[in-house]
Amino acid sequence: MKLGLTGGIACGKSTVSAMLAARGAKPVDADQAAREVVLPGEPALAAIVAEFGQAVLHEDGTMNRAEVGKLVFNDRERLKALEAILHPAIRGWMWARIHAYEAEDPNRLIIADIPLLYETGQAGLYDAVMVVYAPRAVQAERLMARNSLSREEAERRIGLQMDIEEKRGLADFVIDNGGSLEETKRQVDRFWEEQGLP
Repeated sequence: MKLGLTGGIACGKSTVSAMLAARGAKPVDADQAAREVVLPGEPALAAIVAEFGQAVLHEDGTMNRAEVGKLVFNDRERLKALEAILHPAIRGWMWARIHAYEAEDPNRLIIADIPLLYETGQAGLYDAVMVVYAPRAVQAERLMARNSLSREEAERRIGLQMDIEEKRGLADFVIDNGGSLEETKRQVDRFWEEQGLP
């Protein structure tokens, strides 16, 4: 089964991904893909340089993320140009790994960990979608603690994403990570058993 894994900021998606991986699932992480596709020598980095100029590179040839961020911040057209380069590259990287894992073991659970799964219209590409859920108040508390943010800033960041209640309503499977780690682990174990995974 190819499972799309998503959630909201500070809902604990990485925690659930790690629990599934510990049981034998193969995770494929969109954030890792985003780092890999812009390494020196990668076509996506060359395309970014062609679009935005040499200023987006450090002296060692690696991408200057801060500089790219400045160029696209508050400029919707430039952000769209960046996403038009990055999104296909990230998807290609992920699907290459998914197909390799499928060829290795067709019965193994493959988890595609994608923060913006619904927002980028990818939910239909997977056999099922699991949403890691935490109530908005819990998200805010965790985000404030994790990133040393004010409540206003935490709320603003949460507000930039699709509402977690909406994601929860669209999911095939929900792991409620609003409580203890032990409760989360029990839900992951139950999911594994109910799916009859090896």
